Amino acid sequence: MAAHQRDEDTFHSIRPEEVEWRAFPAFPPAARLSVLVGDPSKPGPYVVRVMVPHDEKLMPHAHPEDRVYTVISGVFYIGLGETFDESKLLAFAPGSLIVLPGGQPHFHCAKSGAYITQVTANGPLGLEYIDPANDPRNAGVYNRSLNAG
Repeated sequence: MAAHQRDEDTFHSIRPEEVEWRAFPAFPPAARLSVLVGDPSKPGPYVVRVMVPHDEKLMPHAHPEDRVYTVISGVFYIGLGETFDESKLLAFAPGSLIVLPGGQPHFHCAKSGAYITQVTANGPLGLEYIDPANDPRNAGVYNRSLNAG
């Protein structure tokens, strides 16, 4: 029998009310992240949820890892490119699945209310803003640890 992945060796569940939301250094201060399965700071599979409040934007950035997004609630607006352009935003309702290849510059916006997405990928998680001036980690708001918050 093959070895189990991190956090996948015993049956367990996480109900919506049990999700623990935390600030994440690479996000704007009002956005939140919850680690559900795995350790995104290490190699291997992980599952996280991202909650972004109404009117919040995540400026153009890219992740080195391939990602699969599932929209849990709200409408997830995502656009592709290195410049934030509202006309390029595509809207995805709950239940939608989006495949985002690693290295693809993109941006998000909570334009019609808060949204929650679930991200499945193989770590380590990376997030680099196209313009470093848009990176909250450069504003001194948080320390650089993935586990901060």
